[in-house]
Amino acid sequence: MDSESPLSELLCFDLYAASRSVTSVYRVLLDPLGLTYPQYLVMLMLWRHGDRTVRELVDELRLDYNTLSPLLKRLEARGLLERRRRPDDERSVTVLLTDEGRALQEKTRDVPKAISDAIGLDDAVIADLQEALRTLASNATAHAAHMSTNTAK
Repeated sequence: MDSESPLSELLCFDLYAASRSVTSVYRVLLDPLGLTYPQYLVMLMLWRHGDRTVRELVDELRLDYNTLSPLLKRLEARGLLERRRRPDDERSVTVLLTDEGRALQEKTRDVPKAISDAIGLDDAVIADLQEALRTLASNATAHAAHMSTNTAK
C-alpha cells in the first residue's frame, strides 16, 4: 500500500492487516491438524492450564459465549475435549481435554517457532510490541466502556 492511501494513516488498518497476515500463517500450519486459529487458542489454554470453566475461557480468550460455545461444540465432536456440568454448580461447565486432545499437543509443537520465523522480528522487538498492544487494548477497552456508560445515560 502506498503512503498516499487514506488507509496508511489509520493505525486500526495496520493492526487489522497485521492480524490477518499472521492468522494466515497460522491457517497454513493448523489446517492439516483440522484446527482453526480460535480452536488452537482454546487448546493452548487447556494444554497449559488444564481444565477450565467456560467462564474462564471466555475471560482469558476475550470471546463471548455465543462465539465460544459453537467452537467448543466442534472440538468436542472431534473428540478433543469434553464439557461437563459441575456437580456443585449446575450453571458452571468445565472443559477438559480427552486423550486425543492431549495427543494433539505434540503435533503443534513446532507452531510457535514457525510463527516466530514468519514474523521475522527478534524477541526484544516482539516483547515491546506485545507490551504496546496490551496497553492499546486495555486503553481502548476502558475508553469504550466509558463511552458506553456515558451514552446509556
